[in-house]
Amino acid sequence: MMNRFVLFCAAAVGFLALAARVPAEESRPNILIILADDMGYSDLSCYGSEIPTPHLDAMAAGGVKFTQFYNTSRCCPTRASLLTGLSSHEAGVGGMVYRNDGEGYLGYLNRECVTLAEVLGKAGYQTLMSGKWHVGHAEGQRASDRGFQRFYGINIHVDSYFKVLEGCPIYLDGEVAIPPTESAPNTLHPEQPFYTTDVFTDWALKFLEEKDAAKPFFLYLAYNAPHWPIEAPEENIAHFKGEYLEGWDALRERRLVRMKELGLVAEDTVLPPSENVAWADLSAEDQKELDFRRAIYAAQVERLDQNVGRVVDALDAAGELDNTLILFLSDNGCSNEKGMFGYGWPENRMENYETWRTASGRSASQGQAWACASNTPFRRHKRWVHEGGISTPLIAHWPAGIEAPGRMSDQVGHVVDLMATCVDLGQASYPEERDGVAIHPMRGMSLRPVLENSESENQERTLFFEHETHAAIRQGDWKLVTTNATDPAKWELYDMATDRVELHDLAAKHPERVRAMTAAWTEWAKDADVLPWPKER
Repeated sequence: MMNRFVLFCAAAVGFLALAARVPAEESRPNILIILADDMGYSDLSCYGSEIPTPHLDAMAAGGVKFTQFYNTSRCCPTRASLLTGLSSHEAGVGGMVYRNDGEGYLGYLNRECVTLAEVLGKAGYQTLMSGKWHVGHAEGQRASDRGFQRFYGINIHVDSYFKVLEGCPIYLDGEVAIPPTESAPNTLHPEQPFYTTDVFTDWALKFLEEKDAAKPFFLYLAYNAPHWPIEAPEENIAHFKGEYLEGWDALRERRLVRMKELGLVAEDTVLPPSENVAWADLSAEDQKELDFRRAIYAAQVERLDQNVGRVVDALDAAGELDNTLILFLSDNGCSNEKGMFGYGWPENRMENYETWRTASGRSASQGQAWACASNTPFRRHKRWVHEGGISTPLIAHWPAGIEAPGRMSDQVGHVVDLMATCVDLGQASYPEERDGVAIHPMRGMSLRPVLENSESENQERTLFFEHETHAAIRQGDWKLVTTNATDPAKWELYDMATDRVELHDLAAKHPERVRAMTAAWTEWAKDADVLPWPKER
């Protein structure tokens, strides 16, 4: 009897302890950040695209769709800012990860920053990641070194969908799981071909299945889609062949009409002048070839949406969707690499498609002309900090936490805001130091007021940008931007309230504002380790 009584008491204490813990955990949402790669502002159907993206559209219909959210214009810097809540230079990744140029250009996350995984892990979250890391690939710099308890993916670039490139092995929890190979095994589903978009989802779902049900989770799902090379399953490509024979200029016009219908842009919005070759000047043969390239890109976006749907369905089936905050966004505007028609033009054609279908690397891309359509209605592309390079769709979905779902928000935001949002909602503590090293303070603001539809939404912001001397500052509705910050004469001034497509440069009309904003940008650049410039500049 005594043993039974002791066991009963122990079980009762355990139950009461669990009961005391569960409400606290349930008050904190699970957090899922899904990052697309090189996807343009208008590439989702709910942002004006002709590409069907029903799963992301459903998330937007049940959540909040942001219209003025920014990244940093390129993959590595955006990932650094998103993960740390700092400017990319403060985190050590002002450029890419392939060389160390000192201070703000180390090429890996420095010790003066903390990641979302490190902060949320300390707060009791399980920290999970699947996909592309790309903010430090040497020992000590990888995802498993920076707070992720589970990791499946590649620590450097992922310029392939069907195989694992040389120098880019796949890791599982800190160990090489698949070395470089032309025939990558689909470990979890051997009966299916290896395709990164599918495989990264498979492992994300596995981590979710294996997690501790008593703890909230933070999952970072970083796809390489729809980054070049253009590679997609044949069944997806078949949906789009022949759909783009009207050309890129007609596509831009069609998207703009759709964006006006959706209320994403003002009714008087006009497209910037095209910088592309005129579609009508191309031969019928080249038009078919370029239609095919765009079809593959569209297939990549469609496949991405299908995989997002798999994750949402799994969370729903597990009863966890209602209390999971999902944030979907892109790391930069669509890429114009390489040139007007892309890598591998004109040698890689439909007639020899089988030779480059899975060649990977720089085998083929869609090029500048189609990227311009993806970034409708904005100017420029990935790497620039004009709106086409830094504008991203952001969809927030959280049934238990979002008030008045199905709305749009024009709150100006930036990827640095994700740290502040996660710290706020996750009831986490952002540290002042890490391993004895002082940490930069958070630079963003919590998006909670937007999610809750509170009166404090639409706060005026000052945001700063720089990548490879492309620089900008946005103060309220004013934006000062340049393609070369080393030349004071090249700054352009735009009123975002009336001219977000950056058509009317007002710098000559407002010289005092230009001087003041330039001074503010320069002061920030010095404090954030943007300046001095690396030697090669």
